[in-house]
Amino acid sequence: MIKRGKPTKNGQVKLTFTVPADRAPGGISLVGDFNGWNPYAHPMQRKNDGTYQVTVTVPAGEGICFRYLADGGVWFDDADADRHDHHGGHLDAIEIRIPQPEAVGKPAAARMEEPVREPAKESVKVPAKTPAKAPAKTSVARVPAKKPLAPSAPAPAPVPA
Repeated sequence: MIKRGKPTKNGQVKLTFTVPADRAPGGISLVGDFNGWNPYAHPMQRKNDGTYQVTVTVPAGEGICFRYLADGGVWFDDADADRHDHHGGHLDAIEIRIPQPEAVGKPAAARMEEPVREPAKESVKVPAKTPAKAPAKTSVARVPAKKPLAPSAPAPAPVPA
């Protein structure tokens, strides 16, 4: 069984997954693309009635792919998923609806008609490259290079002692 909460103002939704006790003896983990398929990220807790349960928070506007992993490396899917494929079960994205300004004063159902959609990706024109400006000329005082000192006379010969 999968219970979906209402989306929060920050765009998150809580999903509660429940598996009957007879489905898999021993421990069960919920794994999926939302946790990097890590079997240690969301272990399910055994409840007093024998069922296993875990709640995860995911972005409401994104669908997820998931499976259950039971002790002994046994993988299984949830029949309550929106759809299934060779990757596992899928839950489709939950549309976040916000009240429309023109619908103020109408019943809640009438105010919540338009789903929030991603803004259209506009094409942006990039201006052609303009030639780079030459750096401003500055005057530089040139210092003549130092000439190596040359000995003016040969060194005197040592005097015998």
